Amino acid sequence: MTKISIIIPTINEANNLPLLFSDLSIIQKVGEIIIVDCGSKDKTIDVANIYGAKVYKSKERNRGLQLDLGAKNSKGEWLIFLHADTRLTNDWFIKIKSVIKGDKNFIYNFKFKINNNKKIYRILEILVNFRSRYLKQPYGDQGLIIHKSIYFENNGFKKIPLMEDVDFFRRLKNKEDLKQLSLPIFTSSRKWERTNIFLQALKNWNFRRRWLKGESTKSIYSEYYKK
Repeated sequence: MTKISIIIPTINEANNLPLLFSDLSIIQKVGEIIIVDCGSKDKTIDVANIYGAKVYKSKERNRGLQLDLGAKNSKGEWLIFLHADTRLTNDWFIKIKSVIKGDKNFIYNFKFKINNNKKIYRILEILVNFRSRYLKQPYGDQGLIIHKSIYFENNGFKKIPLMEDVDFFRRLKNKEDLKQLSLPIFTSSRKWERTNIFLQALKNWNFRRRWLKGESTKSIYSEYYKK
């Protein structure tokens, strides 16, 4: 049986995928890579096929739907959800072997790092890792490692276009099952480069606050993707 399934939602990620695929090549004998695309206009699907990934297509631009579609089509015992602009260390798989041989009830995320040398990003890393480790509030760009049985016991990701990670972690019965690894994951700084990162963090916090108060994802979605 396939040990792990890497699930990656995509939309126009042809430039980022080759780098991530190079990091994932170490799992070829024990895992599978699943791309769930929602209408890319570039060469994303071609790149995925060249690297031997399994490709599924979502009928709509909906990250929660993409992630859940990937999980439902996976063959692995463990699911690893990653963003397409993610990079991993050369020894990442060696270091998580103890995780996938251990207690399946724990849900793991990586240590958040930003792939940019500017010192201001180190402050953001400290804040995000504090929130993840001590407040038990990781987000999707930190990567998620979860046993398939636990994923479905918690009803997986809802088919919502954003906030799917916030929603999933809120529904967990026991937040103490969330564990942050010391192993880093490197996220692209592209989403912060067009604006002041702390202003953007404040905007993101406000989006989450509005959603938690009951505002529809549809109204937040249109505003979110204008940022």
